[in-house]
Amino acid sequence: MHYSLGIDAGGTYTDAVLVRDSNGEIASSNKALTTYPDPLEGIKNVIDGLNPEYLKNVKLVSVSTTLSTNTLLEGTGFPVALILIGDHPLEKELPTRHVLFARGGHNHNGEEVFPLDLEAIEKFALAVKDKVSAFAISSYFSTRNPEHELKAKDSILKLTGLPAVCGHELSQELGAYERAVTAFLNAQLIPITRQFVQSIITDIRKRGINAQLLMLKCDGSVVGIKDALEKPIETIFSGPAASLVGASYLSGLKTCAVVDVGGTSTDISSICMGVPDLSDEGAVVGGWKTRVRAIRMETTATGGDSHIWTVDRELFLGPRRVIPLALAAVQYPDFLNNLKRTPMPAREDLGENIQPTKFFIRSGYPACDLSKAEAEVLGAIGEEPVSVYEITALIRKDLLPQTLDTLIQKRLVQAIGFTPTDALHVLGEYTAWNEEASKIGAERLARLMRMTPGEFCISVKKRVARNMALHLLSYVLQGVPYTSIEKILDGNYSAKFKLGIPVVLLGGPVRAHRKELEEFIDANIIVPEHAEVGNAVGALAGKGIKRVEILIRPASLVTPETDFLVFAPGKRLRFDLYVEALNAATELGKKIVTDYMKDCGLSGNQVEISIEKKTTSPDGWTHPPMETNLLVMGVGMRGLPD
Repeated sequence: MHYSLGIDAGGTYTDAVLVRDSNGEIASSNKALTTYPDPLEGIKNVIDGLNPEYLKNVKLVSVSTTLSTNTLLEGTGFPVALILIGDHPLEKELPTRHVLFARGGHNHNGEEVFPLDLEAIEKFALAVKDKVSAFAISSYFSTRNPEHELKAKDSILKLTGLPAVCGHELSQELGAYERAVTAFLNAQLIPITRQFVQSIITDIRKRGINAQLLMLKCDGSVVGIKDALEKPIETIFSGPAASLVGASYLSGLKTCAVVDVGGTSTDISSICMGVPDLSDEGAVVGGWKTRVRAIRMETTATGGDSHIWTVDRELFLGPRRVIPLALAAVQYPDFLNNLKRTPMPAREDLGENIQPTKFFIRSGYPACDLSKAEAEVLGAIGEEPVSVYEITALIRKDLLPQTLDTLIQKRLVQAIGFTPTDALHVLGEYTAWNEEASKIGAERLARLMRMTPGEFCISVKKRVARNMALHLLSYVLQGVPYTSIEKILDGNYSAKFKLGIPVVLLGGPVRAHRKELEEFIDANIIVPEHAEVGNAVGALAGKGIKRVEILIRPASLVTPETDFLVFAPGKRLRFDLYVEALNAATELGKKIVTDYMKDCGLSGNQVEISIEKKTTSPDGWTHPPMETNLLVMGVGMRGLPD
């Protein structure tokens, strides 16, 4: 009997499931803590907890992750240099300080406007190679001719050995700025995705598992691992996409809204008649608009590991993820004593990084490009958690909270603090780790809020449920301002929201929030069996989907009967006759789809290919179409039962 293995790596937990291929039933499941900076140990631990007899017969491994999404949400991505070739607009903000504007670029027909200034690009690459982990390249009208992007990429690879990402590789849509941002974000994620995928490959190969390896994309479809490594930006929302597909699979509902509560974020999405609700525009992540096709999603930086802190008797939730006090007390034996003896800071000093429950530890990532202040503070932080009080004593000067912020953003320091998970430990609703550490943290913060620890934890729990409700309603009520929704949620009117579709909850201790959520919203709220590993199930339930868009247009309107250009992904072709161009474009599209499906382990009658052709011509036009848009789409089904 054959099995499929699904793995999802989240900010706190890595989940795994084994699904029996014959009937689609979950045969075994497990959860283990995600490990940093190398996820290999967490992946090994989660697979170790699965039935070893079933593992011998695994023929497919499919994975998803929120690690890359969390990186962009928290602003902790690797440094990247951006090279803009041609006449790029300058009025918009760029996501990095390492930027070069180089001469070159093409026009709408893919003809060179200016020669590429390769010398300037090479000089820039050598100047910044020790400050960045990758390069992103975007050339004007590269979707019509990628020649300049490819030349720059080849040269950078030879000079620096660092990966380089081209805009045309990620999107065929016009929009030079969005394409540049997409390339930049993709380059940021290459080290993280490569490490995650390599960890999985290493572990399954050691176990003798020879299986097809796939990864879920952010539109709910699967992709071969080779494509995932080259285009990690397409997997930025693979975790949320997995939750959507997994929730539908576990609940048996073809239409539902999904609330997935993770460690770092809560993601809201929906599925209708088995089809994920996709965004009409590119995915927006970390405030940056991309050209990546993704599920329509409402994301809030509120999760089980969100930092709970207080200033002036006001409660703050997030946005950063921290290690819960309860977990830190298990991972670091002396932490509980440190927590007990650390003095309360003065009220006037309180801030996000100065709290009676906030501690810091080295992450294990290599340090580079540090200021003197950053180096001093990092030197005071070791392999055991330390408080701001201890750091200040070691560096013998006042500590600027901004320095800690920068070190966290650079992924060099991981924070520990009070979280919603700690609140559940105090209330006895989730007790996986050390309850005493959570109670001490609650007592300290409750004192600052002038509450009892119980009252404080209940208020934290209600705040989490309110955030879930607010973002769920904002997702459903598109265009309605947050403030209007908040007035009703907060009881300013004698009214209550009622949803017409079921709401499926996924996540670890998500059952603990069901009652509070029902107080805010009248809805059929469902927590299915195996909800705690729903994302790992979703990683297996995704379909293989590939869309290829190809444009055909005459090279010149002076001679519209002959000389046609074909703009396909990474290619610019030329033909004498329209029928030749159309036939070549159709065959090329089918080949791209077929090759893609083979990488996904799908072929023959498992794949359906459809072709949609749209033509545009002015009234009275008697020549071949002025513009032909060809959409070649393949859908591959692996055969998990409905």
